[in-house]
Amino acid sequence: MPTFATAFAPACVGNVAVGFDILGHSIDGPGDTVRVRRIDAPEVVVENVHGVVDDLPRDARNTAVAALQALRVACDVRHGYAVSIGKGIPLASGMAGSAASAVAAVVAANALLPAPLPAEALFEHALAGETVASGGRNGDNVGPLLLGGLVLAARGRLVTIAVPEVWRCVLVHPHAHVLTRVARERLREPFALATVIEQTANLALVLAGCQRGDAALVRAGLADALAEPRRADLVPGFAAVQQAARDAGAMGCSLSGAGPSLFAWFEHAAAAHAGAAAMRAAFADAGLASDAWISPIAGPAARVLEAA
Repeated sequence: MPTFATAFAPACVGNVAVGFDILGHSIDGPGDTVRVRRIDAPEVVVENVHGVVDDLPRDARNTAVAALQALRVACDVRHGYAVSIGKGIPLASGMAGSAASAVAAVVAANALLPAPLPAEALFEHALAGETVASGGRNGDNVGPLLLGGLVLAARGRLVTIAVPEVWRCVLVHPHAHVLTRVARERLREPFALATVIEQTANLALVLAGCQRGDAALVRAGLADALAEPRRADLVPGFAAVQQAARDAGAMGCSLSGAGPSLFAWFEHAAAAHAGAAAMRAAFADAGLASDAWISPIAGPAARVLEAA
């Protein structure tokens, strides 16, 4: 049996505008790398945190620690783990940085088990880690990171949604922060029934469009009637960036997770490249530098990099 393993979990677009807390997709771009080493003491110890973030908690408030503790309890693991976390995803970025650390940790630890579990079986353990950061058991980031691609995470089930291979996502991260807990406070007031119906119709159109490969259906539905109207002002230049994506041919553009990152879907790579440049230019006009990634919507899953 190996004594240590290293795993990588990519960034993710949460909510995807129409599926608040239940829909997300991974991207081929930055991610977190977590090395897990088996130790005799029955505890989880953080040995090192480095990368774009280096001041994470070293106790149960750390998403990787919480996820590994959940795995230990569920699998009756008597030994412990020492963890080194390489952060490639900024925190409070809307790119699933908290979930990525939790997922990479359990994927690495799973490689150390006598009988590794299937990816779906890791969901609840990784979700325990994500919960300490987000304050809720929301699988829209964890599910896609475990399975890859566009995933519906609802009622404990993970459902992969087919997406045409040529469709592309542009994810643009302005150099700003939006705390998930602060953004969720914007949603405390009830929503009107008409708004809920509109959002339900949008979700249905997007899911049907993806399954059929029908971009017209996705264009008709890829809009957020719930969170975006209450959160958009948290992101400087939001309206201009969104319009820049639409002018470049986007099927839709909205917040990734709680923001401040924005995502946009395009039918092909050429339009995605034009959209990325336009979105970054709009952020620059608002006084924010930004980074952009272009990825298949059917992005990669978390994976083990080494085990020995």
